[in-house]
Amino acid sequence: MVKKVLKGLNQKKAKVFSLFLLCSFLAWFISNLSDTYESRSDFLVNYRNLPDTLLQGKNSNEHLEVKLRTSGFQFLYYNFFKKRVDINVSQAVYRNGRYVIPEDELKEQLDQQLSQNISLLDVNQNQLVLDLYQVASRKIPIVPKMDLQLEQNYILDGKLILIPDSVTVKGPNSEIDTIKEIRTSPIKLANVSDSFEREAVLVFPKGLENSVFSDARVSILGKVDKFSEKVFEVPVQVLNVPEGFHVKTFPSTVTVLCKASIERLKSLSAADFAVESDYEKSKGNDNTLFLTIAKRPENAYDVRLQQTSVNFVLEQP
Repeated sequence: MVKKVLKGLNQKKAKVFSLFLLCSFLAWFISNLSDTYESRSDFLVNYRNLPDTLLQGKNSNEHLEVKLRTSGFQFLYYNFFKKRVDINVSQAVYRNGRYVIPEDELKEQLDQQLSQNISLLDVNQNQLVLDLYQVASRKIPIVPKMDLQLEQNYILDGKLILIPDSVTVKGPNSEIDTIKEIRTSPIKLANVSDSFEREAVLVFPKGLENSVFSDARVSILGKVDKFSEKVFEVPVQVLNVPEGFHVKTFPSTVTVLCKASIERLKSLSAADFAVESDYEKSKGNDNTLFLTIAKRPENAYDVRLQQTSVNFVLEQP
């Protein structure tokens, strides 16, 4: 019984002693943290205010090592939470073929972001080298890669509308000077009988590691109408007739078949078409003139001649 009591007392003394040691250590630790120290710390870098004429490459420094004088508390905080500092890129200067933030400017920018109880003693480099380069800018047309299959008797009324219809690329001139167009990802539409709108991803050329594009997607719109057809009687006009002569054609008018939307056909007349033949090009063809359509209305799906030649006689008044 006595041994058990003594054993219990010894255990209590041990716990009290351990607690005393822990409290003493904490007191010593806190006392030392309040002291001022000089040590190095690692900052994460944010680059700000990049001029429009420059682009930042992928090799810019993401960390900056500095020497500070501050309390142990502050260093402990930095060890747990990385300090992030902003670097104003607009203050960079061009030296020896590269862009740099000079040491004086770098220290000034860092000082402005440190609290009053922190002194900046040194940085680990006499200048901050930036991975920047001059950029060129070009506007590149977008070309849709679309397989469009319309239902019978339906037409695409006008051209496809792209929003945007071009994309601006910025990068080194050596990368972007050969780009002629930007295509979209493939789109396939079958049995289309209504107007449509689709979104497509832009497919950029490979090897443009240092270039950026203003857009990554495009909207493609198409107006689809049901079409009909109508025949127009159009007079034949003969060009380059020899001076002092007159050409008479047989027949004097030919039929032109026009396919367009029903609404568009209602507004058309024979005056919207012109059929011509060049006498000089037809010489030696047994009194035959070959015809071409010289004028056709806009927004017509198909315009074709019902006959491609006429006979003629050359008359002298």
